[in-house]
Amino acid sequence: VQLQASGGGLVQPGGSLRLSCAASRSISSINVMAWYRQAPGKQRELVAVITRGGSTNYADSVKGRFTISKDNAKNTVYLQMNSLNPEDTAVYYCNAVIGTQSYWGQGTQVTVSS
Repeated sequence: VQLQASGGGLVQPGGSLRLSCAASRSISSINVMAWYRQAPGKQRELVAVITRGGSTNYADSVKGRFTISKDNAKNTVYLQMNSLNPEDTAVYYCNAVIGTQSYWGQGTQVTVSS
């Protein structure tokens, strides 16, 4: 599967962005899809997960601010990010786990700055 992430950009603190991850095939049978992020000089970290059944889980740092969702008809996973702060600045990556294989998108830059 190929994953195409989009929606990043420059936003002021307190602002919002919605990231999209478009898959090249149906996502309805993919067990786990997720968003990760990597800030400069830091390791890549898990941000949010959504399962095939629609269950979600979030990193503590984004709980209550970020929402992961998916549209199976559009083969797309979303990450709605609200109340952004400078610590959210990173490259955000979409991920899909199919069987034992992990697939990554190319990443989209999110910069939170005044």
